Amino acid sequence: MDDPAAHDAPDAPSEEQSAEVDGSPETPASTANRLPLVLSTVLAMLVMAGALVAPLVDKALHGEEEAQRARDLRAVQTWDITSREHTPGDVAYPQDPPAGGPHAPVWLACGVYEEPVREENAVHDLEHGSVWITYDPDLAIDDVERLAEALPDNGIMSPREYLPAPVVVTVWGAQLRLDGADDPRLALFITEYGDGHTAPEIGVSCQGGTPDPQGALPGGANA
Repeated sequence: MDDPAAHDAPDAPSEEQSAEVDGSPETPASTANRLPLVLSTVLAMLVMAGALVAPLVDKALHGEEEAQRARDLRAVQTWDITSREHTPGDVAYPQDPPAGGPHAPVWLACGVYEEPVREENAVHDLEHGSVWITYDPDLAIDDVERLAEALPDNGIMSPREYLPAPVVVTVWGAQLRLDGADDPRLALFITEYGDGHTAPEIGVSCQGGTPDPQGALPGGANA
């Protein structure tokens, strides 16, 4: 005689049914629990990628800036100047303004001069790595002020008669003729050469020189 209980009891799940239960799709709650981990992983990968790419981008941009500066400074004239002895007399320089060579024993103090300076003293400044900005005396006052603002701390600036250009910027062994005070190549030239690396005495300041445009020493003696 059949046992009624055997017909009423539910059948036990088979192995296939158990597998289907175990492999069922994740619930929204479980997906939400995993979301922070996924996001943090993606963020970490982005940060790592940025760290790898940033130097390459910076190098490319820096290289382009250097290339552009080189193109804009193609008009720079350079000379290999080896003579730099001191002399109390006048010197006939081959450049206008001079870009190096024999010079006065005393240099000019840094700053802006309102009258032409003795070039033998100015060349001594160039030996120290100074930047020398010269300009046509007929240049407008606003332009002169603009040049003064661009002058580096280790630099001198003065008017000069019969310049070959409205403005000429000079360091030891290098010179650039400019169209005026607003010529963008002035800033490029100072960026390239303002550190004084072309000078024999790089790193020496023009501070402490004579403030007399004609190079007179304190006490009235001439250089």
